[in-house]
Amino acid sequence: LGANYAGQLGDGTTENRLTPVDVVGVDNITAIAAGNAHTCALITGGRVKCWGNNSLTPVEVVGLSDVTSIAAGDWNTCAVVADGVKCWGGNDYGQLGDGTTVDSLTPVDVIVVNGATTVVVGTQYSCAVVAGAVKCWGRNDWGTLGDGTRQSKLTAVDVVGVSGAKSITAGSGYGFTCAIVSGGVECWGDNSGGQLGDG
Repeated sequence: LGANYAGQLGDGTTENRLTPVDVVGVDNITAIAAGNAHTCALITGGRVKCWGNNSLTPVEVVGLSDVTSIAAGDWNTCAVVADGVKCWGGNDYGQLGDGTTVDSLTPVDVIVVNGATTVVVGTQYSCAVVAGAVKCWGRNDWGTLGDGTRQSKLTAVDVVGVSGAKSITAGSGYGFTCAIVSGGVECWGDNSGGQLGDG
């Protein structure tokens, strides 16, 4: 239910809905991720189907198999696969992590991110947990990548001082990220509204 101007509800229309509607053409879903104007579902067996900005009904994402985790952002989507992370969509700040700023209509490999267990996608940036560390790439105007700079990165960089991360989440707006670590939560990025919780 809700806004459907780009078909992000997956019912084959662009009508906004006040009550829930069935998404056509998907079943056996194990996880779901909603972005700005698109939605993706992880299907049993490690396949992914998406709908919204590019299609009013679900279509299978080509070039993906054995996906274990998905995340959708404003303009791009990422998936954890057996050999790393793959992303597709908008790439104006390097949020696909492939070393370029070229948009991609199909999934591309994120450079130097192997063994990831989870991935998140924020506003023009992405992050993944790898062996307890967090690696991020893309837009960095507000320190969103956590590497101590404000320079956007086209490939993944380590978040400084974060270890033992169990899971991560990406905030909206200018961009901030939080990680559950041993003994608490660590956050970095935009803090204009006190969203980092450091007082």
